Amino acid sequence: MKLSHLVSAVPLATVILLSACTSSAEIEADQRADTVEAGESAALVVDTSPGQADRVRSDEAAEAVALLPDSVAEDGVLTVGVTGAGDPPLGFLADDNSTVVGSEVDIAQLVADGLGLELEVVNTTWEGWPLAVQSGALEAVFSNVGVNAERLQLFDFATYRQGIMAFIAAPDSGLDITDAAGISGQRVGVGSGTNQERILLDWNAQLEADGQEPATLDYYVSAADALLAIQSGRLDTYLGPNPNAVYQASVGDLEVVGTVNAGWPNTTYVAATTLKGSGLVEAVQASLQHAFDDGSYAQTLARWGLSDEAVDAPEVNPTVAS
Repeated sequence: MKLSHLVSAVPLATVILLSACTSSAEIEADQRADTVEAGESAALVVDTSPGQADRVRSDEAAEAVALLPDSVAEDGVLTVGVTGAGDPPLGFLADDNSTVVGSEVDIAQLVADGLGLELEVVNTTWEGWPLAVQSGALEAVFSNVGVNAERLQLFDFATYRQGIMAFIAAPDSGLDITDAAGISGQRVGVGSGTNQERILLDWNAQLEADGQEPATLDYYVSAADALLAIQSGRLDTYLGPNPNAVYQASVGDLEVVGTVNAGWPNTTYVAATTLKGSGLVEAVQASLQHAFDDGSYAQTLARWGLSDEAVDAPEVNPTVAS
């Protein structure tokens, strides 16, 4: 049975509200023209409408359809989970406060297009997606999931972005975080069960082994809540996905003060996530490759300001060290 869309009552904070009488494309063009004329860097402008008229689409790829398991193909729908309680540009609630939109939804749409399936997006939670995939309630997850050794035991992956995390702080913080020493004695916000939590715990262990003061970790379900905590002085910095951080720095009184690969001390990638051994990941990878080849993948990343996180090609279950 397919899960219906879940409706959240949490309002989306710090997003650019688009006029109902003007298309997002027109507004984005106007704002970019203004910043260029002023000699400034063009800020990321996000379409927050539920209709997403400017979403990039692909077409059916026979080679991907041929790999599709019958259990997925039979109802003509690809059911994917996306965490909708986040901030732009990854996954967030549109102006109607119920439709999940963002770059992760758009990548999932490209995959569904290539597979010749209708896309059904389920607003899931970070804590809930693993069980939802294992139970069959979700066929795939597109929600900034990083590939790591533990997850590879239970899930299959098809990569589509580099996994970069960023520290964000108030502009006057004086922080410059490049390694564990940068968080010593700081109050750092993080999401539970994430790769960034693992990094911070490893860094704290390193600090303690070196006789230095570890960071105090504060846990947040919502990145928006963590950013408010920074602005109110209750939190020194927050470690989250780089795309969110870059967006927030472009529209709010915040700045990126450091980055780290999600697989630190190694390299990892963000990937479409499916149940281990289900056979779906090969079809997803083929559909992603089709989107790479026809240009829709690059166009989608550019639309959301994520071109710097592009990978050369989608890879199934890449080798990771941890």
